[in-house]
Amino acid sequence: MANDKKEKNLTEELDQNEDQDLSKENANQENQEIDAQSDDLLEQIEELKNQVLYAKAEAENIRRRSYEEADKTRKFAIEGFSQELLSVKDSLEASLESDNVDNKILMDGVELTLKQLNAVFEKFNIAEIYPIGEKFDPNEHQAMSMVESKEQEPNTVLSVLQKGYKLNDRVIRPAMVSVVKNND
Repeated sequence: MANDKKEKNLTEELDQNEDQDLSKENANQENQEIDAQSDDLLEQIEELKNQVLYAKAEAENIRRRSYEEADKTRKFAIEGFSQELLSVKDSLEASLESDNVDNKILMDGVELTLKQLNAVFEKFNIAEIYPIGEKFDPNEHQAMSMVESKEQEPNTVLSVLQKGYKLNDRVIRPAMVSVVKNND
């Protein structure tokens, strides 16, 4: 019996050793799998870092290009308008250089120059505000004086002291006007 117990103890010890060996093998195998997964994850992290850096650089390049384009647009926005005004200036200078010009010729030259200027204004959507007889509109008119009148209704523009102008329906200079005041 004593031998049976020894054999049984030895068998149990062998089983425990085998279990420990299997556990060690399983642990080693699990460690290898974890190491492989860890390496994969580190590679993915590195790849994602590179993608983030690339995206940041691309965003910075787009921002810089946009700024440069906006700056160029601001600088040269009135280039076409400026070129159109040059012909008007040339006409005015030509009329001033003439020594022997009678009033009729001078008036004809000024009228042609004014037509050129009006064509430039029309091309670039600059419209006159000349509101005689219209109701006073504080968005487009600047009242310079109030005048009594029995022929006109109150708050009606009686005269224009200086024309106003709009650029694409936006007032760039209000018309300076005299307005009929209330007869109270």
